[in-house]
Amino acid sequence: MKKMILAVAALGIAGFTMVKAGPSTQNTRSITTIAVTDTAQKTPIKLDELPPAVKTTLTTDPVKQWTPTTAFVVKSGSTVYFEITVKKDTQTQVIKLDKDGKMVQ
Repeated sequence: MKKMILAVAALGIAGFTMVKAGPSTQNTRSITTIAVTDTAQKTPIKLDELPPAVKTTLTTDPVKQWTPTTAFVVKSGSTVYFEITVKKDTQTQVIKLDKDGKMVQ
């Protein structure tokens, strides 16, 4: 009787390991990593050194409700724009304006 129980247990363990040893049928996902090189150059600029058109935009709706805190001149390839951090209460946002005071995407 003991031999019979041991034989059944051995077959059960062998069968279990054979099932686990088979190829996985689970879905696999491939992960692709894309490296992007940021070639933009950010240079700090004083708020009073911003071009007049940019200063005018900062005093018009809806931007005038926000207070400018910092500004950068950003050069990315042939594109030049001003990145201005504005604050209202506890909210902070960054707006991008070209030299003519128009929004940049």
